[in-house]
Amino acid sequence: MTSLKIHSIESAPEESKVFLEKSKKAYGMVPGLHGVLAGAPQLLEAYQTLHELFTQSSFNKEELTVVWQAINVEHACHYCVPAHTGIAKSMGVDDAITEALRNETPLENEKLEALRTMTLSIVRNRGNVSQEELDAFYAAGYEERQVLEIILGLSQKVISNYTNHIANTPVDKGAEKYAWSKENVEK
Repeated sequence: MTSLKIHSIESAPEESKVFLEKSKKAYGMVPGLHGVLAGAPQLLEAYQTLHELFTQSSFNKEELTVVWQAINVEHACHYCVPAHTGIAKSMGVDDAITEALRNETPLENEKLEALRTMTLSIVRNRGNVSQEELDAFYAAGYEERQVLEIILGLSQKVISNYTNHIANTPVDKGAEKYAWSKENVEK
């Protein structure tokens, strides 16, 4: 049961309707998360804008997936982990990457693992990372720009993960087959 209203285009505040139409055009339907975010038009706009900006960052599809899913799993988001599993599949990301992220096991690719490690350090330490952590991240082939872009991705995920926790947003039909919960993580 949800604790926040999931709006349709028809029930949404007038200011949100244009953003829900954009979601429907992009996804062929209005994702439940977007329906919840529509309750605060500026929040829905911010989420969509952050999503667009993050997908335009210097990260490739595997790196986007690592940042998104590392945060989703750390925040135990029952909605976003399945959604981003489906998104990763649609982007052609190797299932081994997705499964390692979902199961919190190290990634085989050392550079991607360095990205996952830095992302988790930023999340867990609320941005208080050490110079040694930064040096290890840079040694893996990343630069200052990518540290800042992780923060951009985190900004997007805080909006979605926290909203889904409060709303208990039901997983969208297309992502139900990728259901996930922190309690069921294979280790």
